[in-house]
Amino acid sequence: MLFDILDILGTIAFAISGVLTALHKRLDPFGVFIIAFVTAVGGGTLRDVLIGNTPVGWMLDMKYLYCIAGAVVFALLFRKRLSYLRTSLFLFDTIGLGVFVLVGIEKGLNIGLHPIICIALGTMTACFGGVIRDILSNEIPVIFRKEIYATACIAGGVMFFGLHLLNMNQQVLYIATALTIVVIRLLAVKYKLELPSFYKD
Repeated sequence: MLFDILDILGTIAFAISGVLTALHKRLDPFGVFIIAFVTAVGGGTLRDVLIGNTPVGWMLDMKYLYCIAGAVVFALLFRKRLSYLRTSLFLFDTIGLGVFVLVGIEKGLNIGLHPIICIALGTMTACFGGVIRDILSNEIPVIFRKEIYATACIAGGVMFFGLHLLNMNQQVLYIATALTIVVIRLLAVKYKLELPSFYKD
């Protein structure tokens, strides 16, 4: 039950993130929906294809389409109140990041994959919707820049399995993992923490 709720929350958060990006690029309503859609389900689609879970999740369960459509309508109706688009985009993107890592890890665990592969699946689930969003919006994806983004997902995955070894309560495990990712991402942006770069400014 908690897993399903987290999945829906992640879908909504990433869909809103996609809407805000599309609005910033001044796309038409169809473009807004497409960007919201690929942001919300792009990572999960790639994950499901890789593990042979086809048809992929959103094709079998209409709740994802309903949630994305609802998120698009909500964001469009309240776009004037979301005046600080960059701040809002960052917030929803970070929330989606924390939640979707959990979703990917659990998918891997359910089919008996190694913890390292589960962390990779979680990172992919969380990051690749944003990669597709940024590419379609003619931006260099955040994951390919020196910002701490995928690194936060990996750290959250390590936290998940560390607590899992301690037989932590499932709800505490989920919350602690998501919070780890969110806090790392927030601190990295607040204090301008970055990965080393090979290039001089």
